[in-house]
Amino acid sequence: MESLDEMLKKPDATIAVVGATDDEKKYGYVIYRDLKRKGYRVYPVNPYRDTVDGDQAYATVADLPVTPDIIDMVVPPEVGVKVVRQALDIGYDRIWLQPGAESPELLRILQEADADYIANACIMVRSRLARPAAGGPSEETPEA
Repeated sequence: MESLDEMLKKPDATIAVVGATDDEKKYGYVIYRDLKRKGYRVYPVNPYRDTVDGDQAYATVADLPVTPDIIDMVVPPEVGVKVVRQALDIGYDRIWLQPGAESPELLRILQEADADYIANACIMVRSRLARPAAGGPSEETPEA
């Protein structure tokens, strides 16, 4: 099985961004657009949005039209637990937890499921090594 870092090198890699948003103050805004600009096929998952950056948004990972190579979590851990349980139930087991999205409970769930995951690492940084953006440096980081 390819590692998550190796998946980022695939020319046709698909990434579902849970927590993608059009709110410029949130990491879900910056991460979604950064991955999209780098050429990844990205799918926004957010039950409170119909679209993100003009793309159709999906309420849950179960609603996605494709099986993503990576599910990137940009949500608080208590939301992430529910999303990861759903993802594992439908067979998605490649999970990326952005810094702040992890918790002991969430890590335990992933470990017990023998899921392929990365925790506390930014997908924008790792994807920069795998696939630099054509347009130059990444967007500025939003306020914390």
